[in-house]
Amino acid sequence: GRRLKAWALEAGFTDITATSDTWTFSTPDEREWWSGLWADRTLASAYAERATEGGHATQEELRAVSAAWREWGRRPEAWFGVLHGEILCRKES
Repeated sequence: GRRLKAWALEAGFTDITATSDTWTFSTPDEREWWSGLWADRTLASAYAERATEGGHATQEELRAVSAAWREWGRRPEAWFGVLHGEILCRKES
């Protein structure tokens, strides 16, 4: 999302409205889903492959991160927010 406005300008748009929206994961069910999603992705995904192949993390470190995601999801005070950039581009008729 950080380049949306730049891409719109590069495409020739001049009437651009930039806004944002968020996802918030706060309830027990939301935290369970989000933490489980990232716990699994941390171990079995292109993200995990890039982390290990790029020398950024070992399998052992990824297992620790995965376990930390699951622990985070069980904590009643935990919450997670994701900011999304949005644009609306209008063309002259």
